[in-house]
Amino acid sequence: MIVKSLELTNYRNYPSLKLELAEGTNLFYGDNAQGKTNLLEAVYACATTASHRSGKDREVIAFESGEAHVRLYAEKKGRIRRLDYHISRDRGKEAALDGKPLSKLSELLGQLHVVFFSPEDLRIIKSAPVDRRSFMNVELCQMSPLYTGRLIEYRRTLLQRNALLKSLRERKDMTALLDIYDQRLALAGEELIRERGEFLKELGSIASRIHRELTEDKEALNIEYRPGSPPGSLEEALRAGRERDIQSGSTQTGPQRDEIEFSLDGEDLKHFGSQGQQRTAALSLKLAEIELVEHRIGDAPVLLLDDVLSELDGKRQERLLKSIRRVQTLISCTGMEDFVKRGIDIDKKWKVCRGTLTEEKVHE
Repeated sequence: MIVKSLELTNYRNYPSLKLELAEGTNLFYGDNAQGKTNLLEAVYACATTASHRSGKDREVIAFESGEAHVRLYAEKKGRIRRLDYHISRDRGKEAALDGKPLSKLSELLGQLHVVFFSPEDLRIIKSAPVDRRSFMNVELCQMSPLYTGRLIEYRRTLLQRNALLKSLRERKDMTALLDIYDQRLALAGEELIRERGEFLKELGSIASRIHRELTEDKEALNIEYRPGSPPGSLEEALRAGRERDIQSGSTQTGPQRDEIEFSLDGEDLKHFGSQGQQRTAALSLKLAEIELVEHRIGDAPVLLLDDVLSELDGKRQERLLKSIRRVQTLISCTGMEDFVKRGIDIDKKWKVCRGTLTEEKVHE
């Protein structure tokens, strides 16, 4: 999978930009806060319909502009498609494929597969459970339109059930409506649980192998999926917890409370692992993502590396850089030292300064 070109209009600090990308390694370097990450964010947003950063979607719109636009051409298995992602202060988010507006934003998912790796990902082991659930959803939505549909249905029904739970404190006569919501929630929720379980089992196996390579068999990484509901029927679990849910005004059982547990040699990595061990586990996880996506869709994803090399030691840098030789990669960094020192081939490079890109020659 290849991003052939990228065009931005009023996207953060880019009033207008057109960029032709190489099939191999593309490097954007310069000082901090110049716009390097914005380029990678735009590609990620076009693939996932959301920024990898926290905050409001409209924050990507350039100051004093009413809308922002991302357009890219992506080649997937020999076919080139045009992806458009549009954000308006008035209308919100919209998307188009090959010039035709999409009725649902989710229809853009799966047209471009990306794996994003940033310093924040190095802390995924210690972050909040919601971040780990987001990690699962981003990957599964890119790979499975069915999963996307189930996730949308589950979230919609969950909001409706929670609203009903709050009203039941005053309107006990509406309790029968919970039967309908419980059935719908269980139908979508059990599929989410099944698909997440299969995804993490496969991803965990790959990550464990990669982790053994990184640590020279000195440490064993294990990744476990912990569903937010007891084994068996989700509908029965929802029924059993009704009184508790009514009291709290929210649904306490289901995929919205799922968790991923990381352990190293049997010890909880989140609480007992060193910073170095946690970073190694996060790197193993990201490298495993590349392999898993390639295995499931039959094509390599585009790798986005946002200033991550400075967070890794030499050995882990070497392992990461080795992986980019077989996939298209967009890298942001502050300097060229690591690439020159390690003899990494760069196919195209740009210096980024205040939202302006200057392409430089690549020396062989």
